[in-house]
Amino acid sequence: MYLFGASGHGKVIIDIVRTSVGTEELEVVYDDKPLAPTLMGLPVYMADVAVLNSCDSRWLIGVGNNRIRKQIAERIKGKFITAIHHSAVVSSTSEIGEGTVVMANAVINAEARVGTHCIINSGAVVEHDCCLEDFVHISPNAALAGGVYVGEGTHVGIGASVIQGVRIGKWCAIGAGAVIIKDVPDGATVVGNPGRIIKGGE
Repeated sequence: MYLFGASGHGKVIIDIVRTSVGTEELEVVYDDKPLAPTLMGLPVYMADVAVLNSCDSRWLIGVGNNRIRKQIAERIKGKFITAIHHSAVVSSTSEIGEGTVVMANAVINAEARVGTHCIINSGAVVEHDCCLEDFVHISPNAALAGGVYVGEGTHVGIGASVIQGVRIGKWCAIGAGAVIIKDVPDGATVVGNPGRIIKGGE
């Protein structure tokens, strides 16, 4: 099993895998621009096309940037696995896509649907009936109330809050601590309490 991304985000994923019962061990870390020969005791190598193209390989992606994570996922031909920290609370009725990482103390409640290659970061809450499309990042301590929809590639910043039933479009940026009380169009950057669009979303 391999990790792509020798960064701080990659360190957290290594820790999740090492503390998860019954999860196979990571062997190698690959990166397009390795900055050090090892990461938390694992060897780090330059990304190898032959390895990326191996259909027998199993991968996690340790990159926080949603667009870059999508680009990497499209390069890899192997299978992606899901990593869930042992302290996370995940409803048995929820759905979580391949390649998604759920970090410490996160909560995913009843019948929530989380897409592929998402990040549910430390202490984040995804309430019942939420729907997150692929490549979404819910930052630490952000909270989505029931029935929130989040489009592909959107980043919800640290400590942000989204009230129930709100729809957030694709590739949006929700600022740290923002309070979202109405729908957000595709491509918008939203900050403040209450949230206001400061860029895009036309």
